[in-house]
This record gives sequence, structure tokens and C-alpha cells, in this order.
Amino acid sequence: MKFAFAGIDFLGGVFDALVEAGWTPIKLFTRPCDGIYDFNEAVVGQARRHRVPIQLSRMKPADIDALAGDHGRDWSLVVAGYPWLVTGWRGRAAHALNIHPSPLPIGRGPYPLFQAIADGHESWGVSAHVLAEGFDTGDVLARDLFPITGHETHETLLAKCQMAARRLASGPIARELPARWGRAEPQGEGSYWRRVSDADRTLDFRTGVEAVLRRVRAFGAVETIAKLGDSRVYVAEAGGWTEVHRHAPGTVVHRYRRNLLVAARDGYVQITRWSPVALAEAGHLGR
Repeated sequence: MKFAFAGIDFLGGVFDALVEAGWTPIKLFTRPCDGIYDFNEAVVGQARRHRVPIQLSRMKPADIDALAGDHGRDWSLVVAGYPWLVTGWRGRAAHALNIHPSPLPIGRGPYPLFQAIADGHESWGVSAHVLAEGFDTGDVLARDLFPITGHETHETLLAKCQMAARRLASGPIARELPARWGRAEPQGEGSYWRRVSDADRTLDFRTGVEAVLRRVRAFGAVETIAKLGDSRVYVAEAGGWTEVHRHAPGTVVHRYRRNLLVAARDGYVQITRWSPVALAEAGHLGR
């Protein structure tokens, strides 16, 4: 099967898995990345090795028309980690599908991993679905489900999603797509999770130690925000414990080297890896 891929390194393992399964790439659609949170070096490298064209601008129906002109309908469009809605493929490609990092119909939206941990989900998954007119709403072709532990972090959940996406690509998609296409299941009612804001990333020490630490784990290296007096710090890692005390939540009660001990409603949160400058701003300052 020939395929065009739209995405970045976030789920770039899908590209690799399809190639390993014998599929032939014909074009890469990707986007500029900041090199801090988002990367596309791996998928660009794959495209260059296979000598296929690379497009950084948003995919338009005319681009799909061009592929259909070169390949007829004997190709599939595979989307994984691509931010723009793709339309205009019907009648021009044999199949068009998206790999989404949630157990659809739960968790539609640009990046549901943060909320999956913050909300305390006990299981998660990755779904392959037919591209539809709305984001992440198409009929489901396959899912790969797995448990989430009580101490899941953004980085461990990301790795689980990436591995699940590869399994979907190398198994149900690479080997069974035509059959699954004919029996794809409508999603029904679902939930759309919007893009997170700074408010979502801000720690509330009035909620208690466990809630604060769960939010820190949910964002991991992407960082949460702690408002400490008149200052704010960007937190990548923290620990803590419950203990009865009389400190006001949010008070820094102890410092040792770079460790900050902050009172929470029912104990203390020890911030062990933090910066006064956000990772994104530090990255731009270093350029």
C-alpha cells in the first residue's frame, strides 16, 4: 500500500511501523516545530531516506488532488499528530485515517494526555479512526487500550501512547485496513478536551498534596506553574507528603539549595526541579 503521512515525531513511530510492514511512502506533510516541545527531525529524516516530497505548509485539497493525479486512488492518507483538519480526500484516496492518543470517543481534542492524568483516569488508549468533517469524530477502525497507574507521568503516558500507536499501525492498520474500513464503528456521543491554558498548568496548593503532585506528573517536563508570593516558578518535578500543620497553603516554609518546600492544605510539596523562566522562553533565549 502506498501512503502519505501527515504528522510530527510525536507519533512518528506510525510512519516507521508502516514502512516496516511493507507500505511505501509517497509524501510527508509536517509542520514547523519549536525544537522544545515539538519535533519533526525523525519523520523528515525518514522522508529524505525514501526520497519523497516534504511539505511544511498546511495540507489543502489541491495537495490531495495532486497526489490523486500521480497515484490515482491507490494510496492511503495516514494522519498522526497533525494539527490541522484534513478534508477533500473522499474519491481521491482509498482510505484516510487519523491515529489519536485517546480511547475515543473520550478525549477528542489537540492533546488529551495532560487531562487523562490530571483527571485520574485508570485506563487509556490510542484509537485509529476514519477522517471526518470534525476533529476526532470519525468511525473507529481499531483501539489499543492499556492501564494507567496511580503514579503515571506525562512522559510515561506519552511512551505508552507511542508504543500503542506503533502496534495499531503495524497490526490492524497495516494488515487489516480494507476489512476494518468496511466495518468501522460510529463513535456516538463523546467529549472534546480543549487545548490547555496556563490556568490549567497552575498549581493550587489549597487542593492538597495528592492533587498538586498529580498535576505536576500530568505535565511533567512541559512544566506546571507555581505562584509563590509575588513570584512564579516553572515546575518540572516535585514530591511531598501529608502532615498536619498551620502554614497557609502556598507558603514557602523551607529552602535547601534549589529545593523549595511549599505548604499545601494537608501537607507539604517539595519542588525539586524548577526554573524562574519557562522552558519555551529559555529555549528562545538560547537561540
